[in-house]
Amino acid sequence: MNPTVLRLSGITKRFGELVANDAISLDLQAGEVLALLGENGAGKSTLMSILFGHYVADEGRIEVFGAPLPPGNPKAALAAGVGMVHQHFTLADNLSVLDNVMMGTEPLWRPVSRRAAARARLLEVAQRFGLPVQPDAKIGSLSVGERQRVEILKALYRGARILILDEPTAVLTPQESEALFATLAQMVAQGLSVIFISHKLGEVLRVSHRVAVLRGGKLVAEARTADTTQAQLALWMVGHAVEAPQRRPARSVGDAICVLDHVSTASAKDGGQDRLREVSLTLRAGEITAIAGVSGNGQVALAELLCGTRRAVSGSAQLMGRALPPSPARLVQRGVARIPEDRHAVGVVGDLPVWENAVSERLRSPVFSRWSFIVKRAAARLHARRIEKAFDVRGAGLMAPARSLSGGNMQKLILGRALLAPEQAEEAKGSDNKKYPTRAPRLIVAHQPTWGLDIGAVAYVQQQLIAARDAGAAVLVISDDLDEVLTLGDRVAVMHGGHLGEARPAAAWTREAIGLAMAGATAANAPQRTGAAP
Repeated sequence: MNPTVLRLSGITKRFGELVANDAISLDLQAGEVLALLGENGAGKSTLMSILFGHYVADEGRIEVFGAPLPPGNPKAALAAGVGMVHQHFTLADNLSVLDNVMMGTEPLWRPVSRRAAARARLLEVAQRFGLPVQPDAKIGSLSVGERQRVEILKALYRGARILILDEPTAVLTPQESEALFATLAQMVAQGLSVIFISHKLGEVLRVSHRVAVLRGGKLVAEARTADTTQAQLALWMVGHAVEAPQRRPARSVGDAICVLDHVSTASAKDGGQDRLREVSLTLRAGEITAIAGVSGNGQVALAELLCGTRRAVSGSAQLMGRALPPSPARLVQRGVARIPEDRHAVGVVGDLPVWENAVSERLRSPVFSRWSFIVKRAAARLHARRIEKAFDVRGAGLMAPARSLSGGNMQKLILGRALLAPEQAEEAKGSDNKKYPTRAPRLIVAHQPTWGLDIGAVAYVQQQLIAARDAGAAVLVISDDLDEVLTLGDRVAVMHGGHLGEARPAAAWTREAIGLAMAGATAANAPQRTGAAP
C-alpha cells in the first residue's frame, strides 16, 4: 500500500433541497489513478469543485498529504499540490506556450519577469514527464493534443502532485489518446496521483487502478479496476443494465435531401479559422452520415451552414431541390432539426423555464402564438409536457430554469424540441415509449450529440437518432468520438483543415485509418479495409 495523499471524509453539499454530495468519503494513494464515474448530475463536478476550493462543503473535511485543506480557497488547493485540467482548455491562443504556463505565477509588483528561469523550469518539467514542448510556439498554431499537453504542463509547473483530468480524451484522435496514456503511465511511475473523470469505460478500465462510482450524490461502489467490467460499471452508474445501440445497416436509403457541391464559407465573425473549403456532401433520406474530425477543422462551419447561421460564399447548397436559405426559422419550417454542439450556450436559454425552451424554435408557429407575438401558454406548456414524457426529461419540472437540468436531461429536452414537431404532438405516448414519432423531420443536424453525457444518456440519444433514420430522416452526425461515429454512421467521412474527404461505407474504415485522416493523412495514404465495421 502506498501512502495516502488525499482523503475526503464525509463530504456533504446541499443546494436547497438537493443533496449534491451525500457523506462521500474517498482516499487517493501516491502513484495511483482513481477513476471517478457517474451519470450526469451524479455529483462528480460538485465534489471536484469542493476539492479545488470553488465550493465549500456543508459537512466533512479534506486532507492533502496529511494536512487539512482550507475550504473555499483555490489558492490553498494549488499550494497543496492539487492541479486540474478541464475538458475545455483555458489557454490564450495569441500567446506563447511559455506565456500561458507562466500566467498567474508571478506577482504583479515584480518589475521584471524571470522568463529565463521559467523557461528552464518548463523544459525540465517537460523532459521529466515526457511532454515535449516548444516554449515559444503560439498556442493557436498547436494541435489539440499539443494544447492538452500544455494544460498538463501548466499544472505540473505549479507543483501539482495530484492531477484531476476531466474527460481528457474527449477531443483527441486515437493516436493522441495513446500518447496521453503513455504520458499518464510515466507520470504515475514517478509518484504523481491522478483522478481520471471519463464516460469512456474502455479507457477507464485501461488506465485506472481503482474506480469510484457516484449515483444520486452518493458513493455507491468502489472496486479495483481489475475486478470489474464495463457492464458492471454501467450498472453501478445508472442502477440498471444499459443496452447500447447495435450497429445495423439502414433499411432503405431514399432520395437526396441535402446536397452540397464545392461549398466554401468565410471564417466566423470572431476571426476563427473554422471554415469550409470546397466541401461536397450528399445527405440521403433513411441514412446516417457521420463526420469525424478533431474540433476546429470546419465542423462548426458545416453545422452552421446547414442550420442557417452561416452563408456559403461559393458553391451550391440545396435542400430538397431548392437553395438552402440562410435563415434558421425558414429551415425549421422546411423540416431541418438541429442539435447544437454547445447545449448550454446555444441549445437553451438557461434562465428561461423548461417549457419556454421546449417551444423556443417554433414560437411563431400558429400552434404556439397568435399574430406571431402573443404566446399561447397553455398550448406551449402542453407540448413541453409531451416532450418531457416522450423523451424522458427529468428535472425540477416545466417551470424550473433550464440551467437546473443535468447535461443528459438538457440534451433530451433539445432532442425532443428538435424531433417532436407541433403537428406530431398527438402521437406522443407515455414516458415508457422510446419510439420516434411517425412523421420525422426531413434533415437532422446533430453536432456532438452525446458530448459529456453518461453512458445511459448516450445510449438514449443514439437510439433516438437511429429511430429517426429508420423513420426516413436524413441524419448528419458530427462527432469527435470515434466509437460514436462507427456505431451510428452508415457512411463515414473525415474533416480536416476545412476539407471533407469522401463519405465511404463505415465497413470500409478502420479506427487507425480514421485517426490518420483526422490528423491530416490523405485518403490515398490512409489504410482501408473491407468487411464488418469494428
